[in-house]
Amino acid sequence: MLSKTHIYITPFKHSSSPQHNQTPLPTSSEAAMVKQHKTHFIFPETQSTVLPDPSQFFSSTLLSKPLPTNSFFQNFVLKNGDQPEYIHPYLIKSSGSSLSLSYPSRQVTSAVIYQVFNADLTISSKQGSTGKHLISSYSDLSVTLDIPSSNLSFLLVRGSPFLTVSVTQPTPLSITTIHAILSFSSNNTRTKYTFQFNNGQTWILYASSPISLSHTLSEITSDAFSGIVRIALLPDSDSKHEAVLDKFSSCYPVSGEAIFREPFCVEYKWEKKGSGDLLLLAHPLHVQLLSNADNDVTVLEDFKYGSIDGDVVGVVGNSWVLQTDPVFVTWQSTNGVKEESRDEVVSALSNDVDGLNSSSITETRSYFYGKLVARAARLALIAEELRYPDVIPKVIKFLKETIEPWLEGTFKGNGFLHDKKWGGIITQQGSNDGGGDFGFGIYNDHHYHLGYFLYGIAVLTKFDQAWGRKYKPEAYSLVQDFMNLDTKLNSNYTRLRCFDPYVLHSWAGGLTEFTDGRNQESTSEAVCAYYSAALMGLAYGDAHLVSLGSTLTALEILGTKMWWHVEEKGTLYEEEFTQENRIMGVLWSNKRDTGLWFAPAEWKECRLGIQLLPLVPISEAIFSNAEFVKQLVEWTLPALNRDGVGEGWKGFVYALEGIYDNESALQKIRNLTGFDGGNSLTNLLWWIHSRG
Repeated sequence: MLSKTHIYITPFKHSSSPQHNQTPLPTSSEAAMVKQHKTHFIFPETQSTVLPDPSQFFSSTLLSKPLPTNSFFQNFVLKNGDQPEYIHPYLIKSSGSSLSLSYPSRQVTSAVIYQVFNADLTISSKQGSTGKHLISSYSDLSVTLDIPSSNLSFLLVRGSPFLTVSVTQPTPLSITTIHAILSFSSNNTRTKYTFQFNNGQTWILYASSPISLSHTLSEITSDAFSGIVRIALLPDSDSKHEAVLDKFSSCYPVSGEAIFREPFCVEYKWEKKGSGDLLLLAHPLHVQLLSNADNDVTVLEDFKYGSIDGDVVGVVGNSWVLQTDPVFVTWQSTNGVKEESRDEVVSALSNDVDGLNSSSITETRSYFYGKLVARAARLALIAEELRYPDVIPKVIKFLKETIEPWLEGTFKGNGFLHDKKWGGIITQQGSNDGGGDFGFGIYNDHHYHLGYFLYGIAVLTKFDQAWGRKYKPEAYSLVQDFMNLDTKLNSNYTRLRCFDPYVLHSWAGGLTEFTDGRNQESTSEAVCAYYSAALMGLAYGDAHLVSLGSTLTALEILGTKMWWHVEEKGTLYEEEFTQENRIMGVLWSNKRDTGLWFAPAEWKECRLGIQLLPLVPISEAIFSNAEFVKQLVEWTLPALNRDGVGEGWKGFVYALEGIYDNESALQKIRNLTGFDGGNSLTNLLWWIHSRG
């Protein structure tokens, strides 16, 4: 059993001495960070009746590999493939044999912010063609969308101010617009054209060789052309930015990878063609993290586009290094429970452990079952923190009885299965019902469900190493389902299923077509998934899993604070929205919504609670800003006066209140008559009595 309660991973940039009771980890290559259990266990294979067929839109060369299920381009491969995706700074929509580009307008109310698609430009073959698009390649930072019947290949790279089109055979082109073309001009070599629309937009087209263009009121056409065409919106239609686009128009990215080589560090590297330096766009969190690292990049602060995530600014450089501050992965609270409060927590602990009875569980849904597992695991760790080992054996027995049937495939009513079509774990209930297990069978919420199980497995392995060794293949299969870094080393699972290396947070929405792209509701459950994986790494002595889990935890927390937490004086969102909200409901790639999947926006206690649960030591890092916590709680408290507010949700509100008003929160928690299914009186008292 590991005795350390903290681990500290030294970022590669700094040479700092390890703090007391903290273990520094060596830096490592990405190949080492993906060190996996050699068995590559998979759960029993099944044929889902609800999963879509990937062969419609993925090229045949990709179908033998695990495929992304929660990616930034997911709409392109679902149903008709004709819903837009937001690829900063443009909304892009493929329909039939054409591709439409929109620099979206923004609509704001106090309840929602969203970007509106208008087909500013639609590009196709002038000779007309039929047929759908195909995804011929993809990576963390790019997707290549081919329209074979039109000889067009769109190199869609995230954060590129240019739309890059490779015309593979001499083909006459058509570029239409819903606007009127007011002016149209070219340079002497016919490799640059500038056109202005009646909506105030100015677009610039660059060609790798001379191209002959002519236009009508709303269409631009070309003679047969082959080569590279790049089209960019001129920011604010301001001519001062034209020189920037000119300078970097001849260097274009083909694809881009995010490399997790060092702890708390992500490196972007692009494959590029053409000449000169590479210009891409960075969102606010990129800019923050670029400043932490040694970078051979130039930030063009005045060259920017608007985006749903805040202004994106120009960055010149062939690779970026993004570095976060390290986070502490702890089994227990930072400060420990106050000695004078120990007896109250021990009393609650004894009662809660007495209530553990695996044979009385009727729940079969993976999400709620996982929460029951993690709730019990919390009791074991709290007992250890309180130096009260008497109850731990009963908790361990309960964890074995609840976890083993899922790992062995003997659980009645549900279980983990393997889907080979897309490459991943699904559940029995989700294999024939798209809504079963909250859509787990169509790859919704994988990090949420599996994170709870991993928390229980990590704790059980911590206390019983022999058990951990026995079930290590199954445990690592659960981790790899959403944290696989290398599909060559483990071809059973796609790469980083939920975590998005460009926006630097996760997506929960799986294989469902949504007009506004992917979405995520609960950031805290996402954080807990990666945190639980890091704890499992601790329990198994796997430094590489600790490193990757801790890195993703740190990034997810930063994304949470940047985009889900709405501070009173925040400027990321418009004043109308910021005045009325302190926390997001559901965040979409193209929308910000105050409503929840399960509750209206007015149920503020649910909005707070779903961004806090489960209450664990890493929650301290998510809500480290006490001033914001006070704003959030004071904004939420009036909602508790509504009839029918659940006691479980109240508990989470009071937990955060305890950060700045410990005594008031304690009294309220003592008066609660119920708790969330993943929470307990013991856990709330532990939290309150360990605030410093």
